[in-house]
Amino acid sequence: MSQIERGQQWLKSLLELTGVSTEIKGELEAKNTSGGSDAPEGGSYWLTIDETKLTPEQIQILIGTDGSVLDAMQYLVNSTLNLNQEPQQQASYTIELNGYRVKRQAEIQAIAQNAAEQVRNYGQQVEIKSLSSAERRQVHTFLKEFTDLETFSQGKEPHRHLIVRPAETQ
Repeated sequence: MSQIERGQQWLKSLLELTGVSTEIKGELEAKNTSGGSDAPEGGSYWLTIDETKLTPEQIQILIGTDGSVLDAMQYLVNSTLNLNQEPQQQASYTIELNGYRVKRQAEIQAIAQNAAEQVRNYGQQVEIKSLSSAERRQVHTFLKEFTDLETFSQGKEPHRHLIVRPAETQ
C-alpha cells in the first residue's frame, strides 16, 4: 500500500469511527518536485474529504473553530503514519475539507505579505499571533525568499507567535 493510500484509509477509518462515511481523495502536493523517482516516498500529500454527502453541520464540526478539528486530524494522521518510519520514508499529509485549507493558505500569504511590508516600511519587527504551528511554518517558508527579512517563533504553546523583522546584516 502506498503512503497516499495509507493516508486515505487512515482518514476514512477515523471518520467512520465518528459516524461519518465519505470518500477521501488523495493527491501528491504539486509543489513537491524533489525526489527524482516516479513514486516519491516521503512526499507531501493532500487528503481531501468529499463533502458532497455531508451536511453543512457536519462540515462545520469537522473543520472546527479556526480549523482546529482539521488541524487535530492532520496532526494525528502525520503522527500515527510516521511513527517508526525512517526519516526519508516519512510523509507529510494536509487534510482539506470544503476548500478551507486553500482559502486559509491565501489568508496566511496575505498576512505574511502585510507583515513583510510593515517591516520594510517602518524597520521594526512585527508580531503575528493566532497562528497554528503549521501556519507559522507556512509564513516561515513564504518569507524565506525575502533575504532582507528574518522570521522566528517565540513563546510557548498556546501563546507561541511568529516574529518578522529586518535581517541582521553581517
